[in-house]
Amino acid sequence: MKEIPTFDSLMNPLLKALSQLGGSGSIDEIYEKVAEIEDIGEEILSVPHNPEKSNQTEVAYRLAWARTYLRKYGFLENSSRGIWTLTQKAKKEKEVSPEKVLKYVRALDKKEPNQKKKRAGANIELADNESPEEAKVWREELHHLLTKEISPDAFERLTQRLLRESGFVQVEVTGKTGDGGIDGKGIARINGLMSFHVIFQCKKYQGSVSAGAIRDFRGAMVGRADKGLFITTGTFTPAAIKEATRDGAPPVDLVDGENLAEKLKELNLGVQTEMVEKVSIDRQWFLNL
Repeated sequence: MKEIPTFDSLMNPLLKALSQLGGSGSIDEIYEKVAEIEDIGEEILSVPHNPEKSNQTEVAYRLAWARTYLRKYGFLENSSRGIWTLTQKAKKEKEVSPEKVLKYVRALDKKEPNQKKKRAGANIELADNESPEEAKVWREELHHLLTKEISPDAFERLTQRLLRESGFVQVEVTGKTGDGGIDGKGIARINGLMSFHVIFQCKKYQGSVSAGAIRDFRGAMVGRADKGLFITTGTFTPAAIKEATRDGAPPVDLVDGENLAEKLKELNLGVQTEMVEKVSIDRQWFLNL
C-alpha cells in the first residue's frame, strides 16, 4: 500500500481540484476530486483517522489541515455553509510552495497569543465552519454514542424517527436477515403533491462503506422502490459515491456520519443547541431508543 500523502503535499492538488470544480466546491466534492487527481486508491482512502472518536478518514483529516493552512495563507475562503472558494490571489498564482505556506502560517500563529498553537497531530474541526472545541466535543461524543453504546435495533429506531421527522410517511423497520441489507421502507412526500417509495439501509460503521456495499443494496432494492437511502455512522469511499449516482442505475442517496450528525442537530433529536450555540448530547435519549 502506498503511503498516505502528508497534508502539505495535498495543498497544490487541493487548489487544482477547486480550479477544476470551477473555483468553488463542497468538502465532499474537493475530497473526491483530489482523490481522482492524485489517484489515491480505495485502500488508502478507507484508512480512518481515529475510529474511536470520529468517522473521518485520515485523508479527509489531512485535507482539512491543508484547507486551514491555505485559508490562512490567503488562497482560500470558506462560507458558513461549508463551501470553499479560491481567492483572487489563488486564481492568479495557481500554485504554492508548501514550505513557504508552513513557514508563513506558523509564524502567523506565534503572533496570535490567544489562538491555540496547532500541530499536525492535534485535533481539528470536523466541519470547517465550526470552532474546534464545538466540533470536538459534541461530534466525537455523538459518534461514540452511536457506534459503541446504542444497539443496532436502537439505531434502526433512530433512523425511523429521523425519517418521520423529515417528512416521510409509512416508515417501517423490517431488518430481515438475508434481505440484501434492507432495513426498512417508507414514502417520501414532496410538498404534498409527489411521493417516492424509498427503501433504506442504516449501518453502524466506523470505517468507509465500499462501492460493493452500494451495489449489493441496489440489487436488493431493484423493482421494490423508486429510490434507495443508505445511512451510516461512517463514511463512503469516492467509488461508493460514484456508484450511488451511476448513470442508468436506480439512484441511491447517501447520508454519512457528518450528515447524520447535522440532521440530528437540525431536528433536535437528542442533540440540543442552546442560544449561546453550545451543543450538548442527551445520552439517555439515545440509550432509551
